[in-house]
Amino acid sequence: MNVPWRYLLLVVVPLAVAVLLTRIEAPSLPLANIQPGAAAHDTLTSPLSRFLMQLLVVLCIAKGAGWLLRRLGQPAVIGEMAAGLLLGPLLLGAVWPEGQAWLFAPESLGTLGLVSQLGVLMFLFVAGAELELSTLQGRRSLAVLVSHAGIALPFLCGVLLAFALHAEHAPAGVGFGSFALFMGVSLSITAFPVLLRILTDRGIAHTDLGRIAIACAALGDASAWCLLAVIVATVQSTGWGGAALSLVGTLVLAAAVLTLARPWISRREIRPELEGRSLIWLLLLALACALVTELLGIHALFGAFLAGIAVSGNARLRQLLIERVEPFAISLLLPLFFAMTGLRLRVDGWQSSDLLLGAVVIVVATLGKGVGTWLAARSAGMPRTEALRLGALMNTRGLMELIVLNLGYELGLIGDRLFAVLVVMALVTTAMTGPLLDLIEWRAARNRH
Repeated sequence: MNVPWRYLLLVVVPLAVAVLLTRIEAPSLPLANIQPGAAAHDTLTSPLSRFLMQLLVVLCIAKGAGWLLRRLGQPAVIGEMAAGLLLGPLLLGAVWPEGQAWLFAPESLGTLGLVSQLGVLMFLFVAGAELELSTLQGRRSLAVLVSHAGIALPFLCGVLLAFALHAEHAPAGVGFGSFALFMGVSLSITAFPVLLRILTDRGIAHTDLGRIAIACAALGDASAWCLLAVIVATVQSTGWGGAALSLVGTLVLAAAVLTLARPWISRREIRPELEGRSLIWLLLLALACALVTELLGIHALFGAFLAGIAVSGNARLRQLLIERVEPFAISLLLPLFFAMTGLRLRVDGWQSSDLLLGAVVIVVATLGKGVGTWLAARSAGMPRTEALRLGALMNTRGLMELIVLNLGYELGLIGDRLFAVLVVMALVTTAMTGPLLDLIEWRAARNRH
């Protein structure tokens, strides 16, 4: 495989610059204190310079890894996810600890974390807009059955795993109920946006299987996020009264979005000259909904997702978000989120038993999703091969799983070791989708002959 020079340069140049910068020993100066005559090494250690260097390195490494994975037949987002993880202690910190410690010093991660959260908000806003509820027409019963069976079995598997893991892997003060519910949700997620890209790359997005998979993933994600909202409200509040208030407030917001905002937005006709103004109003809607759910004690992510659903009924506005917001969020901001996830991984506390635990979690998660989906699809009359392909597609977890895991980590529901195991599970199960589909299709072709 011939690798173009430009892709090598994307990786080599920022790393070389980072090497040079780590040799500079100078106190960090606030940006406001830099004088015109300050030495070059002082400006290079300013907060802005550090952030720009982080941005440059993360984007170049992520895009190079994404290109490589695409050449290997995987979605580019898997490479970007893996690259973000490798920038942390898992690889860069192990191979070159001084460089990793300088580039991603703890005191410099505040800005990087906030910008990455903005990327996740915009991504979930677009993901909500991509949930076209019209795709359920004619498939509502099948989609409801398959999607919830694909949630129920892995959810049950996650709860059963929690019995074995709670004593060792739950942080101090985390009750079994919250831990078990989070484990159930973390094994139940399907990455709807990544699934769309896999279907498009394989040319089956507009087939019957593709439409059913999209409908099932849409319903499954909505249900899983509702469960997650209950968990977050329970953990964040000081008692059942506070949790009930948070949930009621969120339900009122969701009702307003679905019954008032969505129908009104769906009827709007957007003239080309008003697209820029409409985009500003959409972004304001997303930020406002995110702020409301954050103040309610749920999380800003849920508000952004609800705002996206409000837009999903208007095809032109949905397309506007996909064309203008999604590329910015995915290309520039989400790689920072992957890097922040990688920086949270702690390998110094790993034990040999964690490798076995990782293998068990991957098997349980895959079988739970695959078997649950397959059984429901078969009971609804779907052919055996198509049911197997649907089960493989529903096993795609990707970015949605990383968002859920980071949320659980921030809430203190899981510790460092289990967080690392579940992150690896998210990567492996997503990367498995393509090869599993190829294997199913190969066996079906062989049986026909």
